[in-house]
Amino acid sequence: MRWMLRSKIHNATVIDANVDYIGSVTIDEDLIERSGLMVGEKVLVVDNTNGARIETYVIKGERGSGMICMNGAAAHRIKVGDRVIIMGFELTDEPIRPRIILVDDDNRYLSLL
Repeated sequence: MRWMLRSKIHNATVIDANVDYIGSVTIDEDLIERSGLMVGEKVLVVDNTNGARIETYVIKGERGSGMICMNGAAAHRIKVGDRVIIMGFELTDEPIRPRIILVDDDNRYLSLL
């Protein structure tokens, strides 16, 4: 068994950060569906701006909003305007083809890689 990349939102822009929230990353529902992530799923968020790496879980943001919001303690490390990669993984003994999506500066879906 190996941990394999299953889902990835590449180069999204953090548009909100809320230290007072209990935790998680809020993601536009469209992006959740297009990437194959699931609400409640554990994800790795990598900050291309400052190199921070955090694990958290997905909560659903308003569909079509472009929302990427770091909540709770993660908001201390990943700030508004930072560029991030959000990845979900799967434990499997079979090769899988990850669903990788690209977004524009407003976190609107551009394409599937």
